[in-house]
Amino acid sequence: MNKLLQIDRQLFQVINARWSNDFLDCLLPFLRNSHFWYPLYLFLLLFAFANIPKNKGWWLLFAAGTVILSNFISSDLIKENIFRIRPCNDASLADNIRVLVTYRPQSSSFTSSHAVNHFALAAFFFGTLKKYMGNWVYLFFAWAMAICYAQVYVGVHFPLDVICGGLIGLVLGYLPARAYNNNYQQV
Repeated sequence: MNKLLQIDRQLFQVINARWSNDFLDCLLPFLRNSHFWYPLYLFLLLFAFANIPKNKGWWLLFAAGTVILSNFISSDLIKENIFRIRPCNDASLADNIRVLVTYRPQSSSFTSSHAVNHFALAAFFFGTLKKYMGNWVYLFFAWAMAICYAQVYVGVHFPLDVICGGLIGLVLGYLPARAYNNNYQQV
């Protein structure tokens, strides 16, 4: 386990310090901000309501439930029981880290709630909207990966925090999508 955590810290330093540039320094703090994504959320809501022929209310309820479930599991269950100091608060990294956000969260670094929530939504959208969006639906995973990368880049999470968060999010998005499709999706 120590070897894995050592590799995680090394990969963090590569992403946070070595792979940096001025363009990403400006873009990625915004990319990880949920307010930046409000237009996408609004578009998806309108798209779903325009394209899903029936049970729109159930789709909305399942989508909201996915967010609530993923955030609860990440923030209230995992973070409350597994504490890992965030890289931005780790004194051993203080001389070698770039923190590109204006605050330093004090909550546990493991797991990244951004990763859990966005991958859960990506999996839910993929599972419920694929037949309406075709291959465009894969962009949801690129969106979630970009947010996860930004979390590491700006200095608030280690790579394992976002990788594990992403895997948990995939499961937490797949399950409600499957339940929705089995009970309400028009075939």
